[in-house]
Amino acid sequence: MTITCPVPLEEKQIITLAHGSGGKQTHRLLEEVFLPAFKNEHLDLLHDGAFLDLPTSQIVFTTDSFVVQPLFFPGGDIGKLAVTGTANDLAMCGAKPRYLSAGFILEEGISIEELKRIVSSMEREAKLQSIEIVAGDTKVIERQTGKNLFINTSGIGTRMTNNPIGPLQIEEGDAILLSGDIGRHGIAVMAMRENFEFSTPLESDCAPLFPLVEALLKEAILVHAMRDLTRGGLATALVEMAESAQRNFLIEEEAISVSEGVESACEILGFDPHYVANEGRFIAFVSQDQAALALQILQKFPDGENARLIGRAESKSGRAQAIIKNPFGTKRPLYRLVGDQLPRIC
Repeated sequence: MTITCPVPLEEKQIITLAHGSGGKQTHRLLEEVFLPAFKNEHLDLLHDGAFLDLPTSQIVFTTDSFVVQPLFFPGGDIGKLAVTGTANDLAMCGAKPRYLSAGFILEEGISIEELKRIVSSMEREAKLQSIEIVAGDTKVIERQTGKNLFINTSGIGTRMTNNPIGPLQIEEGDAILLSGDIGRHGIAVMAMRENFEFSTPLESDCAPLFPLVEALLKEAILVHAMRDLTRGGLATALVEMAESAQRNFLIEEEAISVSEGVESACEILGFDPHYVANEGRFIAFVSQDQAALALQILQKFPDGENARLIGRAESKSGRAQAIIKNPFGTKRPLYRLVGDQLPRIC
């Protein structure tokens, strides 16, 4: 069925819930905003579901929701974040991202111009990562602030290796690699939201992780586990992995890379960069004898040039935990972040 819209949507027009206009407006958004951007053979059928061709029976499935505020921030926007965040979750399982669904919840008052910018960003990011957006849904809710837009994305990927990747595979002596500097996404979003200006410009690290993961796997690096460092940052990810693996981790604080801008901002605002969210960083657990080669591979990428060996996995002694050691040799346990230092950053 072809949906026609004789009067094009205007850029400055806002999304409304005027009586009797909901269905017509949704059709117009579908025809003029979503279908042109996400066009592919699966979506063009306008069916209740997508029939997918998968090269293997070993698939990985994930879902996530994105509520970041503001919608646009240095280094990205909610659209780029939605595609990249879900694709990165698939990559952490050793899977190549292939298909996404996208559900939009639009608050009455969002402009068509903003929506088109976000959809265009999703289109660019999906094409960059060779991902097809094959299903979706749109709902409009009552006006609250006139600024909210929420996106849920679900993703399907195909595994690149038969070796299981996950916390239970972590072995005593494994090297813990960090793919880059930390804290940039959370601080960049917060600075934009609060109109803070710092002497060093801050930009989110929002970026796809699959190219780095693919390079590791193609070079036969036996990756035991990976985790992207989103909500709760590096520290929370390490605590969660230690508890799941039932092992202790020893982390060298001095080895963790924090940019000058992020470090200064955290000192001023009283934040600990180890707990600030990232959207383009991950930790990988590999055998000690492959750590040097794995670092060389990561450092070939612009997003991995600051990759570092930050610690090792040890046998469990008492309660499984992640311990961080400062340059003076003092050790302290890391903890799981309760609540959010910075709400609405992803």
